[in-house]
Amino acid sequence: MEANSLLSADGRYEIRLTRDPADIAASQRLRYRVFYEEMSAVPTPAMAREHRDMDRFDEICEHLMVIDRTRAADDAVVGTYRMLRHEVALAHGGHYTADEYDITPLIASLGSHKACEIGRSCVHRDYRNNATIQLLWRGLAKYYADNNITRVFGCASLAGTDISRIALPLSYLYQEHTAPAECRVRALPERYQSMNLIPRDQIDVRQALREMPPLIRAYIRLGGWIGDGAVIDSQFGTTDVFVILYMENVPEKYHAHYERDGALVTG
Repeated sequence: MEANSLLSADGRYEIRLTRDPADIAASQRLRYRVFYEEMSAVPTPAMAREHRDMDRFDEICEHLMVIDRTRAADDAVVGTYRMLRHEVALAHGGHYTADEYDITPLIASLGSHKACEIGRSCVHRDYRNNATIQLLWRGLAKYYADNNITRVFGCASLAGTDISRIALPLSYLYQEHTAPAECRVRALPERYQSMNLIPRDQIDVRQALREMPPLIRAYIRLGGWIGDGAVIDSQFGTTDVFVILYMENVPEKYHAHYERDGALVTG
């Protein structure tokens, strides 16, 4: 697959969709800097040796990159996502999220819908602002449209592995945004952590939203649902929740915002 790119109107930022090995390596280096050097993830010896975050899924995924063309070429990637379409996962041993969740109900509910697993969201420390996030999501919106994707899912993380410290946002997510039964995934029994930790009448919604990572808040605003059970990811030092997004549930104002063509030109 050749790399496909969009440029921001001012030409500074490039949004690139790629499977090129050199591009993937650049994304892996950014992921390593953020996950392992800045945060508390524990690398394997191979990762530490190469300063790259990598796993077997990178080869079969498509990768979205935000590139700041004003930076040195070897340090220009400032944001990344990776996408794994369901049909590709079926041909290559399954989905990444199946290591944490029983995704059978979601897969069984797909019918004729095309699905995509997304993950490894990562933004450079100096670019964690709305502009960069919007560029990533603009690229995702185009990818979904080009591939007729109507079901999106993946794991999103809260910092830390002490459930008691994140009981408020977990409880709010469970009580207000749990997915319908027909598509509700559940954490694998050996990894299941209850999210229903605080009674509903004791939930301070504003505080719960303040304590929630911006990415999860964004999914909720878009109409996303949460699976049953959290999972502690010891390698990354995070607690994961499962997010499901039906594209037809996304409010029209967000469709218009992320899919409009005026701010981007084909490169």
